[in-house]
Amino acid sequence: MAAGVPHPIPYQGSKRRLAPLILEHAPARVETLFEPFAGSGALTLAAASRGLARRHVLGDSLAPLARLWGAILERPGELADEYAALWEAQGDDPARQYARVRDAFNAEGGAARLLFLLARCVKNAVRFNAAGAFNQSADRRRRGTRPERMRARIEGAHRLLAGRAEAHAADFEALLERASPRDLVYLDPPWEGTTRGADKRYHQGLARERFVAVLERLRRRGVPFLVSYDGRSGARSYGAALPAELGLARVELHAGRSSQATLNGGRAETIESLYVSPELARDGLKLRRSVSELR
Repeated sequence: MAAGVPHPIPYQGSKRRLAPLILEHAPARVETLFEPFAGSGALTLAAASRGLARRHVLGDSLAPLARLWGAILERPGELADEYAALWEAQGDDPARQYARVRDAFNAEGGAARLLFLLARCVKNAVRFNAAGAFNQSADRRRRGTRPERMRARIEGAHRLLAGRAEAHAADFEALLERASPRDLVYLDPPWEGTTRGADKRYHQGLARERFVAVLERLRRRGVPFLVSYDGRSGARSYGAALPAELGLARVELHAGRSSQATLNGGRAETIESLYVSPELARDGLKLRRSVSELR
């Protein structure tokens, strides 16, 4: 976790370690920061800790996740209380409690239930079956974030964003209709390598052609943006590079050792591509490109 920045939502693929490197490509100040594939909101939280934007817009097509962000913004104490009750109810049978909460979430939703499932599931990885139900298994090695720590993280995120952030369950394209040249857009969509083929991970994929078309429109409107889209870990690649015709600078960021490779006994390093729109060009500056440089 980035020092001093609270991260209440544990989420596989979170950019909390890379956020300082990504923000080196951002302007010193913008009107509104849009993060329409919010997930854990790592970039929004890092930017808010620096006072980068006057306003923040978080969005996600996964409506329960957007509602979880709404709860962090609007009722942090109640959310922390509900999470604590779910955590304490694990008692001597955490696997059974996880199954109960998962069933209840699939039937009725609930921000605290989703937060509990994310804190307890394998690799903090959201997974859904063909019917749209959350079906990830519990990590049997741990019980999830303790209530007192989760409360501190929820309240910390609330303090950073309260009164200057909004959360929406919305399609990213609709959300970005509001963006202007005075704003900054950060896009971390489902990568092509996890949208097509057998390795589908998200509740909703994203067609490459549609995503590229949205980037083209942002370019025509002069809206500055940063995109995390493809990468590799060891010999395995996730997706092809974005088209050169977009005119974006491509920067490779070294995210450190792959957690999955480590679990499998390997030492593969994860490298992620960051695409930078021309409005954000920083020619001549020495920018850090590895999390090892942040130590």
